[in-house]
Amino acid sequence: MITDIKTYLQECAALVEKSLPEALPADWNIPQQLKESMLYSLQAGGKRLRPALVLAAAEAIHGSATAARHALPVACAIEYIHTYSLIHDDLPAMDNDDYRRGKLTNHKVFGEAMAILAGDALLTHAFHLIPRVARHGGVSAEVALDIVEDLAMLAGARGMVGGQAADMQGEQGTTSIEELEYIHLHKTSDLIVFSVTSGGRVGGASADQLEALRHYGRNIGLAFQIQDDVLDLIGDEKKLGKKTNSDVEQQKVTYPYLIGIEESKAQVKRLTREAKAAVLEAQLAAPDKLLLIADYLVQRDY
Repeated sequence: MITDIKTYLQECAALVEKSLPEALPADWNIPQQLKESMLYSLQAGGKRLRPALVLAAAEAIHGSATAARHALPVACAIEYIHTYSLIHDDLPAMDNDDYRRGKLTNHKVFGEAMAILAGDALLTHAFHLIPRVARHGGVSAEVALDIVEDLAMLAGARGMVGGQAADMQGEQGTTSIEELEYIHLHKTSDLIVFSVTSGGRVGGASADQLEALRHYGRNIGLAFQIQDDVLDLIGDEKKLGKKTNSDVEQQKVTYPYLIGIEESKAQVKRLTREAKAAVLEAQLAAPDKLLLIADYLVQRDY
């Protein structure tokens, strides 16, 4: 079962990786170093989980792979957003990381100023991609507008950026599980919520189905981040592609710090069960891939 979902995720990653550079028009006159910096991080590998969730959610609602193909511009857009966030997270003023996915971080190769600009360009270009689902993907302009509105909210001050800001402030005094949950829900879960709901919108989801996808995305996003906190302590650096114990070195408050490793693992399993229950209760046309992805995430070791 997990082998099958790994194959599916690898197929999604290959499709997205082929499409990411193609999504940047070849005839645009972009300063060469800026373009190289953007593509360096875009093509640095990774799980491509968020775009895979876009495609899986579209298929789950519609019941066919056709909807997944129509959702590809949105899948690329969310990877552009995610990549920009990683470039900025790695900067000396933020997490100050030297490696990402086993490669030197963007600012270590291109300098801090170009890394910031590459992140800015990736963020902006994501919004250029989404209208393609209406122009070429067979969905209405209203649906495309809903997706744009969701992305602006969930990637911005109300969502991921707000979570990152709270995380930076929290390094100086997060003391409760509630504060930490807020950080994780916005820094990590919100982009995953966007991934599944945008895919759902392309697939033609009803209001009730979108709510079920939000619940699913919230829970697996939180579980994903708690699992990351655990892996930072007990993971394999070669598989992770980055140093372990970085949270301890930076004196960051994490779930294992507050509630211990075993209770953190139990939380991951509980959140995953609740995410799967939401999908099953929604009676989606083809929920299997979403269910398998939830199981895969709880068992991953990188």
